[in-house]
Parts: sequence; C-alpha cells; structure tokens
Amino acid sequence: MRMKEPYEAYIDDYNTINLYMSKNFFGGQSSSFHLKDSQKRIIPLTIQQRSDLYNGYTHYKLSIDEPLTIGEEYEVYNEYCKATPVKYSHIVKTERFSREFTNIRDELGPEYTPERSTFRVWSPTSKRILLVYGSEENEQRKEMVRKPYGLFETTIEGDCHNMEYSFLVRREGKWHECIDPYAMFSSANAHKSIVLDETRIGLPEKVAIEPLRSNTDAIIYEASVRDMTSQNDIGVEHPKTFVGFCEESETTRLKDTGFSYLKSLGFTHLQLMPVFDFGSVDEDYPWEYYNWGYDPVQYRVPEGSYSTDPDDPAARVRELAQLVATCHENGIHVNLDVVFNHVYERERFALNTLVPCYYFLMNQNGEFSNGSFCGNDIDTQPIMSKRYFMNTCRKLIRLYDIDGFRFDLMGILDINFMNALSEECRRIKPGFMIYGEGWNMSSFLADNMRASQQNQNQMPHVGHFSDRFRDVVKGNNGDLVQKGFASGATGKMAEAQAVLAASCRDFVFNTPQKVVNYVECHDNHTLWDKNRVACHNETRDQREKRQILANAMVLLAQGIPFLHSGQEFGRTKQNKGNSYNLGDNINQIDYDRRDRHLPILHATKELIRIRKEHPSFRMVSSEDISNAVHFETIDNEVLVYKTSLDGDANYVFFNPTGKTFHYTMHQSGEVIFDSSQANERHTIDLTIAPISVVVYHLKNET
Repeated sequence: MRMKEPYEAYIDDYNTINLYMSKNFFGGQSSSFHLKDSQKRIIPLTIQQRSDLYNGYTHYKLSIDEPLTIGEEYEVYNEYCKATPVKYSHIVKTERFSREFTNIRDELGPEYTPERSTFRVWSPTSKRILLVYGSEENEQRKEMVRKPYGLFETTIEGDCHNMEYSFLVRREGKWHECIDPYAMFSSANAHKSIVLDETRIGLPEKVAIEPLRSNTDAIIYEASVRDMTSQNDIGVEHPKTFVGFCEESETTRLKDTGFSYLKSLGFTHLQLMPVFDFGSVDEDYPWEYYNWGYDPVQYRVPEGSYSTDPDDPAARVRELAQLVATCHENGIHVNLDVVFNHVYERERFALNTLVPCYYFLMNQNGEFSNGSFCGNDIDTQPIMSKRYFMNTCRKLIRLYDIDGFRFDLMGILDINFMNALSEECRRIKPGFMIYGEGWNMSSFLADNMRASQQNQNQMPHVGHFSDRFRDVVKGNNGDLVQKGFASGATGKMAEAQAVLAASCRDFVFNTPQKVVNYVECHDNHTLWDKNRVACHNETRDQREKRQILANAMVLLAQGIPFLHSGQEFGRTKQNKGNSYNLGDNINQIDYDRRDRHLPILHATKELIRIRKEHPSFRMVSSEDISNAVHFETIDNEVLVYKTSLDGDANYVFFNPTGKTFHYTMHQSGEVIFDSSQANERHTIDLTIAPISVVVYHLKNET
C-alpha cells in the first residue's frame, strides 16, 4: 500500500490526483481540495470519487481543473487548510509523459575533457538540481540549467580529474541528495561520484580472445571473486579481491589453488557472481560482512570491497579490467552476473531520486511489483529505462572487454529489452553470450512480455537455465529427500532422455544454444549436500560416484553445460541452502576438501576434455539433435545415450543403480571414459559397473 503518512497525495496522470486521508486525521473527511504551486497560484480540484478503504483511510480521486506543469512543485490543501506535498507517481508511466520528455539526444552523465567537464542528468519531475562538487573542506554548489525534455546540465571549467561530486535534487518540496547513476567511478560506499580521466587510470591492454563457434561450445564455471581466495594459506597475497583472484605464486602452483587451479580445469567461460557495487557489504570494513552481492546500488561501478583500495576510484576499475585481461591471456572468456531486476533500496536509488517511480514496475494504484521478492521490480519497458540499461551494457563491454552477461531473475525483464540487448551486444562483440534465470516471476509485467522460458521462442539469442534439467538429474530443490535420475530415480528415465537432448525433441526449447544445463549453482543446496540427504544410506564412495554421474550428465548433454565452483569436487556448504550472507567459513572454496575428493575432480576434468574434443556432444541445432541423438535402455535402468555428428560417434552409459550390467558393442571403438575403471580401453564387451558412467567412442563410422 502507498500510505505511510496520515495525509498523502499522488499525481497519477495529467488529469488525476489520488489523495488518501487517515480516519485519524479529521476523520478522513474533507468537502473540498485545491492545489497551490511554487508561485502561490491556486488550482481548483474537483472530487470525482470518494471511497473508504479497509486500512483506515479514505481515498479521494480528484480531477485537476487546469493543465499541470511537470517539474513544478505542488501542495494540496484540504478544507482545514492542511497541506501536503503532491508526489509525482504513475504519471511518469503515461504515454503523454513519454512523448513529452524522452526525446533526449545528449549523452547523460559526466563528459570529461582536460579543459572542462559537463554534467547531464535526466529529471523531468524535478524543480531544481544543484551540482555539489569538490572536497568536503572546499565544497561548492552550482545550479544546473533545466533544458528541454527534462534534461539538466552544467559545466565546470578546468581539469576536474579525480573530483568528487553529487546532486541535490529539489522535488516535491524537499531536497534529496544522490550520486550520479550514469557515472563509472565512485568513492567508497557510493558516498560520492568521481570524475576521472580514463587515460590516467592505467587500464591494461585488451587481449583478443577468439569467439566460440556457438553457445554450445561454451562450458560455464560460476565463481565468486571472494570465495575463490578466502581460504588461508593458499599463496595469495591479496585474498578476496579482483587482484587476488588472478594472483599466482610458487605456493598457488604447488598447492594448485586460486587462479592456478582455475586454469587447470579447462572450462571456457568464467561466470563471476555480481562484481558491481552492492549495498550489503561495508566497503570500508569489507571483512566484517559477507554477501553474494545481489543488492545493486551502482550498475556501472565495480564493487569496492573487491578492490585493494576502495577509496581509490581508479583502482577498482583497473583491477577488474586486469582480471578480465588475465583471463583472456589464459584462454578464458568472462561473463558477468548482472542484477537488473531490482535494487538494494528503491527510495535511495539514484535513478529513483531523479525520476521517482519511472524505473520500477507499478500499477495505476501506485503499488510496486514484487516478483523479485524485494518490493521494487525494475521496469525495462520505458524508453529512458531501456536506454539506461542498454547504455550500461555497452559501457561495460567497452571498458572491461567482457564476453557475456548472466541475468538474475530475467523473467522480471521484458522480451523486447532482452532481444534488443542481445542484438546490440553481439553486434559489438561477436559470440557474446546472453542468458539468465528465465523463471516466470509473478510481477506486474504481462505474461506474454516476460523474458521467461515460456516465451523462449520469441528470444532467438537469449539462453535460459534449465530448471527442468536440474530437477530431473538432481531431484527437486525444494525437497532434499527427492532423488533425481543421477541419485537413483530410474523412474525418471524418459525425462532424463529429454533433458540430455536439450529439451528440444519435445519442443520445450527450440535450439540447444538457449539451454543452460545445470544441477548446482550458488542458490540452494549443493549437489553434495542434497545427496547427503537423498542418499543418506550410501557411503562416501558411493556419493562420490553419484557426483561424477551428475557432472557427466551436465557435461555430455546437448546444450550449454554449467558448473558451480566446487561442484567438481563435491563442494559442501554445511547443509545450508541459502548461504548468501553466511560468511567465508561456509562459502569459501575449500582446497583441502578438494584434495580429499580427487576422484571427482579428475573425472570432471576428463569429462570437460572429452566434451571439447567431441562435436557430437555440442550440436548447434534442434534438427541435428533430432537426427543424430538416440536413446535406448538396459532393462529400463541404464540409460544409453548415442550421439553421432560429422564422423564423431559415441555411446554413453549412465548407470545410477547399485547393479552391474553388460553391453556388447556391434561396432569397434574404444572406451574413452569409465568412472569405475571396469573396462579395458579396447573392448566390445562392456561392463557397466554400479553408479558409473562409460563413454565409448566408435571408430570409422561412415
């Protein structure tokens, strides 16, 4: 509900004010109302409708008897001469507002030259804006000029490199301070925006990396900057930072830790959990708090807690850029996890300070959509919102040379935005990956406009995490006891066949290039922790075999394989299903545990190598899958997965049971993977051991 005060008023369109009076405030009764603007002019209002609300308020729908001036400050008076500021609300969502205020051609944000810097922001509903700049000891203020379409602009003469600044925004009778949402540089904890000359940052040279032939050639590995180097004594001088993430030393090489370890795994794409400014960690005391970072404050500024010096605005930018360059030098593409679906605090979010309500999904009653469960779903449909997020992505690609975006709760965003973004990113950088969580979130966005799996056929180049694959192979996330195929539920045989074919044969997806197959990510229990419950009567050795079996299904299925960091050795989070703020002791990558589960690690690395070497596991179209992927079973308990493409033919046997099976090949070949080592390399009489995976490569198929 909107009401927080006993007397509130909102401009919802050009003709209507919705006013709410508590019944504890003059009984909620007034027989007349009028407006007064900043020039003390009175504007009559007519009561069109009055209704009693269940929460103790009276609602008045008031028509405005004279045209409004957007940006003017108004107060509404009742018959008792009690006034309250009128807030701009749903009016910013109207077509008329869009026609009048979105024809902006100027680049927004700071424009730096050594001689002068110009500052531009878009804020049609504001009366005045002051630029506040300089140090605290020598703070200065300058009135910004309001120009057509709600643009505010001013220029500061001289070299402004490293200058702090913010805005004081006058609207609805009050001054509100905010940082610059268009800025790329910031002080610690988003206290001030910073002007920087990019030529003086010391950015690394960009390192060219070959784009992949198709999305299905990618193998994605999700990692947290902090988690990879937070364990003690692993040879990293700057743990939990951008610098430490890529740091190598004699110790990291000897112990196979940190970046030395990552390089050895063989994945193609590193997916970093949020690395842009989030509000749930104090950058001045970064080790006092832990958080994954799904709490956006600034979409264009790297997170300061990952920098060696949060107070140096250039350091965090330089260090993130160096991380990407170092990955590229080692043949690793970098995808970034972006959280465009909600913000940390709507009331303090800079874009909302400049244009309240515009950037968030809301209905005509002034209620905000809550599909993200954060109470402030982003709206990417309005022109200036779409432009802001599109420009943000362009700038991130230009500055950091990244290779893809993973979208958190992508179903909050709209189809048109995601299509435009995927086209633009691929234009800038061929092979750029766009994928996300395509859950059908219950937001104010119409079902047919949501960037969700159900609408995947309307988004040609946008990928989706396959929760279907996860639930079939691993078992339902919400029920730890429930088994998946890899944990022994052979009754899911038909579903397992469907997901190994990228859910294309039954038309859930129309191309494998959109299907991200996974059984574990940062959310929910790890695969190991789930199996500890679902397979509680099994030994540690048996659960290791199940981990290998599930990892094999991820890595050999058609589609795009996705691994969560530590999945390759049975990572545990001590049975915690949601560790977003539970600290380093729960979330850190435990290299000692890795050393205790080397069979899983070695098997996973070998499966990665096999996928990369055999194109029949990486088909690019649903037509290929229909023609060249086939299945059979052994006694309806062992799944036999057969792939053949361009002379590369393989049989894969998945046995999730505790029984041994035998299979005679009718074409010669060789065993290229056997998780239980039950077969000679060159044989046609195969033994499929309990809880095992066997990959048999056929020779000379025509």
